[in-house]
Amino acid sequence: MSIGHTLLGLLESGPRHGYDLKRTFDETFGHDKPLHYGQVYSTMSRLLKNGLVEVDGIEAGGGPERKRYAITDAGVTDVKQWLATPEKPEPYLQSTLYTKVVLALLTRRDATELLDAQRSEHLRLMRILTDRKRKGDLADQLICDHALFHLEADLRWLELTAARLDKLAAEVRPS
Repeated sequence: MSIGHTLLGLLESGPRHGYDLKRTFDETFGHDKPLHYGQVYSTMSRLLKNGLVEVDGIEAGGGPERKRYAITDAGVTDVKQWLATPEKPEPYLQSTLYTKVVLALLTRRDATELLDAQRSEHLRLMRILTDRKRKGDLADQLICDHALFHLEADLRWLELTAARLDKLAAEVRPS
């Protein structure tokens, strides 16, 4: 996810302080990975430098000054272009899991045990996500569905790989 574009998009509804941006981001997108304050302010600094936001006001308080940021016309254009650009599908052509299976075979370790342990871990996480989905709002349900669909695809791959282990071992092990 592009943090900069997400913060710009949040600013389209009106000027906000960095704290407000962080809070809104965390509530809307950061359920599993909230932003750090430093990340918000470094991103806002970069957006300011690039002319995508401007300081709309500065308030003095008991602590450091609080800047209120507003999106510029260039920022609106940037978000519009980002939203209109499809994301590149990211196939996992060289996944860590595949590497582990091949290395287990090369080192004559039990690849079936590795696949079984991974299957158990996937199923454990799927149970957690399914419970979260059942209790969550629509946004959380959609996020959980996305993760569950990826985990289901991984499970299919685990099953297919388990069925082909002997053939894979014959291909990857030196003669």
